[in-house]
Amino acid sequence: MEGRAVFLDRDGVLVEDKGLITQALDVRILEGVPDALRQLHSHGYCLIVVSNQAVVARGLLSEKEVVRLNEQIIQMLVDKGAPLLDAFYYCPHHPNATLPYFRVACECRKPRPGMLFKAANEHGLDLRKSIMIGDRLTDIIAGARAGCRTVLVESGAHMRMPIESSDIVDISVEPSFRCASLAEAASWIIGSA
Repeated sequence: MEGRAVFLDRDGVLVEDKGLITQALDVRILEGVPDALRQLHSHGYCLIVVSNQAVVARGLLSEKEVVRLNEQIIQMLVDKGAPLLDAFYYCPHHPNATLPYFRVACECRKPRPGMLFKAANEHGLDLRKSIMIGDRLTDIIAGARAGCRTVLVESGAHMRMPIESSDIVDISVEPSFRCASLAEAASWIIGSA
């Protein structure tokens, strides 16, 4: 039997979006996040982060440093009472990367759904029973392309221009649900399961 997951964008959903985060000192866990993650976990959802990390493509952090930063964020969440996340995927690529090695039109950079497909394959997940939560239209498009229901957290970033992408971003795509926080998203997910 295949499991189900809640895919989570990192910046703007789990932690405050402060632009390009390069150190743990810049990380602030958003209010209500640990409890929301606990609730989702207790209802049988795998908790998987899928995050574009342009800091690598811009040469601000190495991939190893991004992994270390993500591990620190996971520990910060656990320290605040969240369950251990099941996985953390990131895309280091960017269509206009400073470092030529990362300047590729990959399948993992959202709005493409590559990270979700990889996670589904590696964790035995049914994407039709899964949900993608993000604060940007590109998160919603990636989730929809993967066959997931989608939740847009209206953190403020949702009003910004779409991120740079190799794809044409369809701004008419609508999420399954809109809310102001991960806590509200978790209540909707649990209530509509």
